[in-house]
Amino acid sequence: MAAAALSVGIGSFSDPADIPGLAHFLEHMVFMGSDKYPDENSFDDFTKKHGGNDNACTDCETTVFQFDIHTKYFKEGLDRFAQFFISPLMKEDSTDREIEAVDSEFQMSLTSDIHRRQQLLATFAKDGHPMGKFMWGNTKTLKTDPVERNLDVQKRLHDFQKRMYSAQYMTLAVQSKETLDTLEEWVREIFCKIPNNNLPKPCFKDEVNPFLTPKFHKLYKLVPVKNIDQVEITWALPSLLHQYRIKPLHYLSWLTGHEGGGSILALLKKKCWALELYSGNDDSGFESNSTHAVFSVTATLTDDGYDNVGEVITIIFQYIKMLQTLGPQKRIYEEIQTIEDNEFRFQEQSDPVEYVQDVVENMQYFPPKDYLTGDRLMFEYNQQVIADVTNMLTPESANIMLLSKRHEGKCEEVEPWYQSKYSVEDIPEQWTKTWQNLETNPALNLPEPNEYIARDFDLKGSDREDTPYPVKIINDNRGILWYKRDNKFKVPKGCIFFHLMSPLVNTSPKTLSLLDFFTTILEHNLSETAYAADVAQLTYHFATMETGLVIKLAGLNHKLPLLFETIVEFISSFSVTDDLFEAVKEQMTRSYHNHIIKPSKLVNDVRLSILQERKWTPVDKRAIVSKVTKNEVLEFAHEFTHNLYLEGLVQGNFTSQEASNFFTLMTDKLQCSPIPVSSLPEIRVVQLPVDVNVCKVRNFNQEDNNSLVTNYYQAGPGNLQLYTLIEWLAMRMEEPVFDILRTQEQLGYVVFAMCRNTFGILGFSVTVNTQATKFSVAHVDDRIDMFLQQFVKTLEDMSISDFDTVVSSLIKLKMVEDLYLAEEVNRNWYEITSQTYLFERLEKEVEALKVLTKDEVIEFLKSHIAKGDKCRKLSVQVVGRGEHEKYNQPLLDKNEPTVAPDTGTDPGDEGMSTQCCHEQEGRTTPGEHDGNPGLANGEISIPENDGVMDMEFLPLDDGQTDSVIRDILEWKKNLTVFPVTKLDH
Repeated sequence: MAAAALSVGIGSFSDPADIPGLAHFLEHMVFMGSDKYPDENSFDDFTKKHGGNDNACTDCETTVFQFDIHTKYFKEGLDRFAQFFISPLMKEDSTDREIEAVDSEFQMSLTSDIHRRQQLLATFAKDGHPMGKFMWGNTKTLKTDPVERNLDVQKRLHDFQKRMYSAQYMTLAVQSKETLDTLEEWVREIFCKIPNNNLPKPCFKDEVNPFLTPKFHKLYKLVPVKNIDQVEITWALPSLLHQYRIKPLHYLSWLTGHEGGGSILALLKKKCWALELYSGNDDSGFESNSTHAVFSVTATLTDDGYDNVGEVITIIFQYIKMLQTLGPQKRIYEEIQTIEDNEFRFQEQSDPVEYVQDVVENMQYFPPKDYLTGDRLMFEYNQQVIADVTNMLTPESANIMLLSKRHEGKCEEVEPWYQSKYSVEDIPEQWTKTWQNLETNPALNLPEPNEYIARDFDLKGSDREDTPYPVKIINDNRGILWYKRDNKFKVPKGCIFFHLMSPLVNTSPKTLSLLDFFTTILEHNLSETAYAADVAQLTYHFATMETGLVIKLAGLNHKLPLLFETIVEFISSFSVTDDLFEAVKEQMTRSYHNHIIKPSKLVNDVRLSILQERKWTPVDKRAIVSKVTKNEVLEFAHEFTHNLYLEGLVQGNFTSQEASNFFTLMTDKLQCSPIPVSSLPEIRVVQLPVDVNVCKVRNFNQEDNNSLVTNYYQAGPGNLQLYTLIEWLAMRMEEPVFDILRTQEQLGYVVFAMCRNTFGILGFSVTVNTQATKFSVAHVDDRIDMFLQQFVKTLEDMSISDFDTVVSSLIKLKMVEDLYLAEEVNRNWYEITSQTYLFERLEKEVEALKVLTKDEVIEFLKSHIAKGDKCRKLSVQVVGRGEHEKYNQPLLDKNEPTVAPDTGTDPGDEGMSTQCCHEQEGRTTPGEHDGNPGLANGEISIPENDGVMDMEFLPLDDGQTDSVIRDILEWKKNLTVFPVTKLDH
């Protein structure tokens, strides 16, 4: 693949005061055709037809555009891409529709606590400072308000583009297999026509100290969307972009965010006040720009932590005071430096489009010699610079935000854009007096030297014949071990993956929840010891599945065995204190809740609940989590670890003997008793009834207007021929489904088609994220069906040459060389966890594609969509709150009942890139565990009460006659269940 990225050195800071969001809107509009290529969606169609994608993003001071494509079409792709900056059309008839797209994007962000906090922080900025702007843009700022003020947005858009999109503000990076001379020739030929207005670039570096205002250094209490208890301490510092060679904030975040012995988090965990802590600067334009830098420490609190939040903050300040007293530590800086150097030295190829995007942004900030390294390496230790920045982190200059659902009903202030409810008060005098005379805390100290830093980078020889695919080197009643030595990438890295399978896991919601408890507690037990491995770039991930527990380790191979031994030791000696158990139970309750209030999670859970013969979701697990006891977790842990069947993969810079030793260590240490393979859990899928079936559920977040519709069309048990047919269909459908449903009809910002492999049962789906304030889910469902009917005609009109072009693009995608070791390992691991073992799958799929015909695709689509003779359609609809939904109208007040009206309907009445989803692993938790404790990406919560949150099924709208699902278990109990199906032929 080839890729290009172009960065314009302006962003939302340059928005005119009277049209907030204009820079973001311009980013959308420049992609809507050019003088040379006037069709509105021609570039998207061109890139996707040839196996690529395109995207763009607007930051505070930069706007980045990028695309990738098959190398053969790169030069034409560059020409089409360059035209957006040479002569974009930005036609008036596109304007209104694309304003709706910007608005939908903003509407989707409304439920993000991160964006809500950022926008509230923006209100603290000085009047007129660019940090105080509303940078998203929406219908109000781009349409309603300009109309009222007689502003011509179309003219202003063109004026803004001419002023801001000038060649001297731009940087460009391209990557392809051609020679550098050829690429340079292409770039000069194609991009030389970008206009240069010869005007100085907008500059904001004199706009210093944006938060030197009375609004900063207060205690803000905020009501979040999720049920989280969180304290965030924030400092506004001078811009540090010029100190990129020293990176003082990286040094400070490494220490304040450390989780090992003597750290802030280690002490907060001992007191059971917090289970997670994040620290630093995220390098986004919002937190790091030419006007200032943000540094923050955020702790996710337990109940006791919230009640003792003043002491939590004091411990954070005590640690920072210790750093100020001891001064910068050269040993620690050099340790971080060594880790970063090792990572850079042994980096493997990355996705070309990601790489050019990184480079093109670096080009905006760094001199040429540091284009490739400026954002990654710690170049020089400077004690004075680090000390100066550390000394700025004082209690007197900090702002404090406290997020909790406990603040509901107590916050009278409302942030205007996100409608976030908050209150503001002076920081309590009792706290400030304590901070004026901070005492040394003997429980806090600097981290010890890191024993996980790799020193040996030699490549190991082979102790058995090398093979192109993994081979079994152990196969006994304890399990199977697969092994492959890396002889392709030749890097001192390795991967150790194990699947711990047990029949105990998927018997009930409670057993699945017990596995979640076991895994979460294990992570907390591990964190203090294994955090050193994490910062040394050794990754470990835990994922709880319906079949058991998956453990993945990866990184430089020298110290990976030490990490593996540590993890196995903690599994074998599993224990939990009363305090930790109660804190984890609280965390689990919050995590399940925070999972189900996300429409994208809920729509997937509901779909799989219907399709799988047995499926327990976080809704089911949350109903029983409060009843789980510590003894039950300990008993489960003992039974689980002693009754396992292991399947593993060791791949990379290891010998086969070392690989065998990993297997032996785990089976011996856990004292696994052999279990019959026949007792292991197998996941089976039901056959949907012929015709259309609808499951319509209310969004759990009563204030969320986002609705999600996934229309799934089931084909049946799969083989490679059918799979590649559906892959072709999804790839060809990707651009028109986006163009028609998103760009033209503006149903929602997120629209995509997907090939679905659900445990060997194939199908495809179309998903639209809309808002109930704009459209009903019934309307979206109808429009998806209408699109598919029209798409049949598109295929019928398609020439054989165009059909073959898509086949060729898909074949090329499958034949693209792996860029890095983990890419090959993950593909092999899928074959193992799915128990298909078809390691040469890509080659087999290419063979199937070569005999695929246009008639086969058309016949398949016609027969499987609505009105087709093989149509088995399932429409899963998560319904947001809005005026377009009869049974989920906007709340008049907070206490309005939320039960759908009784319509007398009986449950039985009739009434963005090509994506291929393999649902083989049956993950059971809201998120994959990644060596940092917590189930939902660190955001845990306390619900208002501990009552059961049942899924609420809604009736169909008037006039709809589809089969409606009102009780999933009842509905599917008499359906045919497919046999266990493996996609291995």
